[in-house]
Amino acid sequence: MGGARKPFLSVNGDPLLLHSLRPFLSHPRVRSIVVALAPEDAAEPPQWLLRLAPIVQLVPGGRTRSESVLAGLEALPGDLAIALVHDAARPLVTAVIIDRCLAGVTETVGAVAGWPSVDTLKEVDADGGVVNSPDRTRYWQAQTPQAFPLAALLPAYRDTVASGLSATDDAAVFERAGGSVRMVEGDRWNLKVTVPADLPVAEALMPHATSKLEDR
Repeated sequence: MGGARKPFLSVNGDPLLLHSLRPFLSHPRVRSIVVALAPEDAAEPPQWLLRLAPIVQLVPGGRTRSESVLAGLEALPGDLAIALVHDAARPLVTAVIIDRCLAGVTETVGAVAGWPSVDTLKEVDADGGVVNSPDRTRYWQAQTPQAFPLAALLPAYRDTVASGLSATDDAAVFERAGGSVRMVEGDRWNLKVTVPADLPVAEALMPHATSKLEDR
């Protein structure tokens, strides 16, 4: 994003982060929300975020995604059974997706929102040569939220950070610690805002996500 503070970019008049939080704020099973911010933002957060809701608390994130997720998990009440991890950059999450993730979790199994791959996949070498064309029917694109038993996810993240390992999502951390993960249906339009061109796409899709939230 060219150095922009992505969580606070405007999408249809509201910050990206606020869109991502709303379905969790209104969900009846969500008891606590922890937002891991860049340290400079945590030191001087915007007033709207401070006033958002009593269940919301802010913590400084770390240098990596894993460190930031761990900071958030450490701040959750210890008696929670399930932790949902969500990217602030996915503003089109809905209550329906949250429900599916929660329904898929057990004491030993995590549930990850995703969508079956619709593109043909190619494995390539360093020069761009195709070395394999896997069967796309076996592949899903992982999204967030990703839900796990808190009692198992927290030590998995502690070990990951202590070992200096990295992971692009929470399922990889949980799997590395011996946990099992199942995919549950997210939404094809559960977009992750990654580059500037994604912002107008998110704005165009926002009514689609809002209507699904209202239909719950």
